[in-house]
Amino acid sequence: MGDGIVVPVEETATLRATVGYAAAEAAEADADALHFVYLAAWRDDDPHVEQLRQDATDLLEQVAVWAEYDLEDADALDVRVETATLGTDAYLFGPGQYAARLHDYADANGLGTVLLDPEYTPVGNTALLQPMEFELSSTGLVVREAPVDRPSRRERLVSELTGLRFGAVFVVSLLFYLVLGDPTYPFDVVTGVASAAVVAITLSQVTLDHDPTAETPKRLVRGAVYVPVLLWEILKSNVVVARVILSPSLPIEPTTTRMRVLVGSGLPLTTLANSITLTPGTLTVRASDEDLIVHTLIPWAREGLFEGSLERWTRLIFYGREAARLPTPEERGDCDVLQGPDATADLPFAETDGGKRVEDSAAAERKSEVTDE
Repeated sequence: MGDGIVVPVEETATLRATVGYAAAEAAEADADALHFVYLAAWRDDDPHVEQLRQDATDLLEQVAVWAEYDLEDADALDVRVETATLGTDAYLFGPGQYAARLHDYADANGLGTVLLDPEYTPVGNTALLQPMEFELSSTGLVVREAPVDRPSRRERLVSELTGLRFGAVFVVSLLFYLVLGDPTYPFDVVTGVASAAVVAITLSQVTLDHDPTAETPKRLVRGAVYVPVLLWEILKSNVVVARVILSPSLPIEPTTTRMRVLVGSGLPLTTLANSITLTPGTLTVRASDEDLIVHTLIPWAREGLFEGSLERWTRLIFYGREAARLPTPEERGDCDVLQGPDATADLPFAETDGGKRVEDSAAAERKSEVTDE
């Protein structure tokens, strides 16, 4: 490891102070480089990522300007300032994967220290920061938290209570309460407001990982349209699966499949994965990087999955009609059968968990035949 410093960044109340501290540390330690990186919550080929990419670029440019100004003040003009966006080739799940990306970047650039902004929250999730620090501590990197002044509890509470996320969760919770109760009854209105306030105070920063935008109302409308579509898919799948189960002559072929999806991370990916699970005949087993691993019970369910109807609807909800017109997973070649009589690829589970790749029996048999020839 080298003597350079890497700082993961996002828009926080303490970012400016963290940049200043990092520049002072680099100057005092006579470090050769100061790197600022943005860990992305998207992939480059996700729909409508242009604004997210631009926001990350703008933030990194601003941070670089701050760092160069602070280094000039510290008379450390020989310290090189670099910026980079990481993780755009695959979704990052969990603190271990964030730590691994940072470690790989530090190793490739000869950096020995990771300096963390105390308000840094990977993908808006405060629960990830401490586990990420723990994961980083086992990599050989020196991990420190910048000792900068943080917002007081009162400032933090005021910020959260006046934010868009609080307002959105409050309104949705209140409407849900009034639908279950009687909006013309004053007691229900008062208790609804109180209950919605409690829910919004405790869950607004957990439920949403970023503030609602102008697209949010459109997404709610498109989501409302999607509900009857999903119910129809559930009903249709129930009938087909029941018919197959009750007719011994019809095939039941349990298979494990992999489908690379183009819906974005976070809520869009969760929506698609849960929609697949709710539809009889298919079950989302896990999200592995950019892939969904799905168990299918019958060939009809597998074919419907690869045709990408639910993926198209998910893109329509979150990105609009243009994104819904993208090719299906089958047309893109983004689907494989991992286990079963029609297996076309190896099982990835052991490898993604850090072990040795385990092949399914069909793939192993094909490889054996090729070797014998």
